[in-house]
Amino acid sequence: MTERTIALVTGANKGIGYEIAAGLGALGWSVGVGARDERRREEAVAKLRADGADAFGVPLDVTDDASVAAAVRLLEERAGRLDVLVNNAGITGGPQQRPTALDPATVRAALETNVIGVVRVINAMLPLLRRSAAPRIVNLSSHVASLTLQTTPGVELGPISGAYTPSKTMLNAVTIQYAKELAGTGILINNACPGYVATDLNAFHGTATAREGAAAAIRLATLPDDGPTGGLFDDAGVVPW
Repeated sequence: MTERTIALVTGANKGIGYEIAAGLGALGWSVGVGARDERRREEAVAKLRADGADAFGVPLDVTDDASVAAAVRLLEERAGRLDVLVNNAGITGGPQQRPTALDPATVRAALETNVIGVVRVINAMLPLLRRSAAPRIVNLSSHVASLTLQTTPGVELGPISGAYTPSKTMLNAVTIQYAKELAGTGILINNACPGYVATDLNAFHGTATAREGAAAAIRLATLPDDGPTGGLFDDAGVVPW
């Protein structure tokens, strides 16, 4: 049993996920780098360790029950608990997502990773989180998931998206339900909006760096016991649903 704060970041081998892991590692935490690709995962772990972080690899495919169960066993053996879970892994589903021309398989794929994958990981990790003195769950959402912003005249949130955007809106709704059920348990669960970040998901067209995009998630991962739960936040504060 380690006394270090133990965190797991899914999809942490690159981009925003990597920077979240780096930020938490800089706090002196022990950070699990969750990722499917072995080579990229181990390269990320090596880079984090070279920068002084206590990082370790966690083979993890959020769409696969057996993979998630194996990740739970790894964390159980390594630390006996989990303090912070950051659900960062996600997919866009591709650039062309006009609803009238959308392949239903694209919607299913987005939901499987961006929503069902989050539910799968949270539920599997809950027994470990319940052993923590200050458990936190952070889900990576997006400004585009806000129905308020989407329907506000003059607010520009990018191209029409019939799969990715609705999947993140559903993730917001699911997070609210978790917050209601977990109220009073000490587990705080919130969604983070990283902003328009330049990553390979958008062909690096964003205006913010991955490190800047990680800031909101890191803040939510380090909330005090009286911090908010069931909310949507960016680095500036509350984002409307």
